[in-house]
Amino acid sequence: MKMNAQTLASRIFHEHGGILRTSDILRLGIHPRTLYQMRDSSQVIELSRGIYRLADLPPLENSDLVVVMKRAPSAVICLVSALSFHEIMTEVPHEVYLAIQKGKEKPKLDFPPTRVFHFSDETFSRGVEEYSQDGNRIRVYSKEKTVADCFKFRNRIGLDVALEALRLCISKGGSRKKILEFARICRVENIMRPYLEAIQHLR
Repeated sequence: MKMNAQTLASRIFHEHGGILRTSDILRLGIHPRTLYQMRDSSQVIELSRGIYRLADLPPLENSDLVVVMKRAPSAVICLVSALSFHEIMTEVPHEVYLAIQKGKEKPKLDFPPTRVFHFSDETFSRGVEEYSQDGNRIRVYSKEKTVADCFKFRNRIGLDVALEALRLCISKGGSRKKILEFARICRVENIMRPYLEAIQHLR
């Protein structure tokens, strides 16, 4: 039996994690009229401009990160947002912290609130991990790389944030060797080493 347009569109959404950009929706053969009918009948909701998700799915984990990744798939979740993702900070960030390669244009994001940081080629490409959240890909720096990044950007996010991140990362099994490796890449090894040694003496 031939499926109607909305049923077919719903199946396509399910096959792609339940969330799609307008450009992907059109590329996958869903007619704009079908999309708007689904939106107007509350079958899909618009999470951000041009980002749609099936309304009957369970609540989306890390929804802000998923939305940002849909709009900026080559970027990487970094700094405070990466700390929160790895559960090595005590506060919930009010913005998504996003790394892009130096020289690249900032992604146009109206929602969620986003802070963009430019990383050099080497610091951008090292320490990237990929996770699947409800079938959607999230690129985020490892906890050890994130700690080093926090020291590199300490003047913008606060030294207190960097110090707490280092302490919690170590207390939750983070690798000192990897932290120092990324500290060298980020050129903050001399700054970080005394704090690492102080934490060692406290244990």
